[in-house]
Amino acid sequence: MSVGIGVGLSELPFETARGFWRWIEACEDSTVDSVWQTDRLITDVPMLESLTTMAAVAGATGRLKFGMNVVALGWRDPLVVAKQCASIDFLSGGRLLPAFGIGTPLGEEWRATGRGTGGRGARTDEALDIIARLWAGESVDHDGEHFRYRGVRISPLPVQKRLPLWIGGDSKAAVRRAARVGTGWLGGFQSPDGVAPVVAAVKAAAREAGRRIPDDHYGAGFHFRFGSWDDAPVVSRAETVVRRNARKPEDCMVVGGAADIVERLRRFIAGGVSKFVLQPVAAGDDDTLGQTRRLIDEVLPETPGLGELARS
Repeated sequence: MSVGIGVGLSELPFETARGFWRWIEACEDSTVDSVWQTDRLITDVPMLESLTTMAAVAGATGRLKFGMNVVALGWRDPLVVAKQCASIDFLSGGRLLPAFGIGTPLGEEWRATGRGTGGRGARTDEALDIIARLWAGESVDHDGEHFRYRGVRISPLPVQKRLPLWIGGDSKAAVRRAARVGTGWLGGFQSPDGVAPVVAAVKAAAREAGRRIPDDHYGAGFHFRFGSWDDAPVVSRAETVVRRNARKPEDCMVVGGAADIVERLRRFIAGGVSKFVLQPVAAGDDDTLGQTRRLIDEVLPETPGLGELARS
């Protein structure tokens, strides 16, 4: 298995657009594997829309891969999403890493758009089937519970002949979804102990479905900060983790030094994960860039050794 370390954003930590692009340039000029944007449509704090961000990153880079962590299909139209992803993959020369989920039940989007959270799993399953067919170049007629199309098709098709389809979530339904249609599984911000049984469950479900997801297509993520738990950005993020995700901060945040981050990576690798999305806990242009550069300089050089661990 090869270990890949990407970096991601949820809330926008930059004061200026130039701060964001300085961050992207630093990632492009490093060994960072990929950049990721969390998907929310309605928030009280600044947060970029994931698909338009991917399109912008495609035009500003030549090496980096990029993905959505994860697009909530529960409140999006699959024809539009399929067309957007294919266009971005075409324009980037095949660097898009699409990742999909059903959307958090705590999201304000459900109430604001008049949709209930019930049935969002079935809606997502239906959308995934439509998207996969469109990416394969089919002309799609579809009469479903949630979507109805006649003769819909897209062109250009994705450059990647089989565009990756990463599935997020850790519920039993998400495990079945990943096993049925996924080319990879991407966990949320959970502890290594919480992720390991999900990886095992996805592998088992894929075998039952007569499929196999490559061993190096399982991912997870956590927040990181070179500093202390008393740092203001850490205090703020920890409060958000508890309020929004109902998790313990220590389970999904690593605060300290490079050795602490590497140790958390090792624990995930032992549980079957080899792809990572790490989010800097920072505030402002310089702080976010500084945290990311320390990750690049102090943690990424350990990746070859982590790869050996993954293969053992």
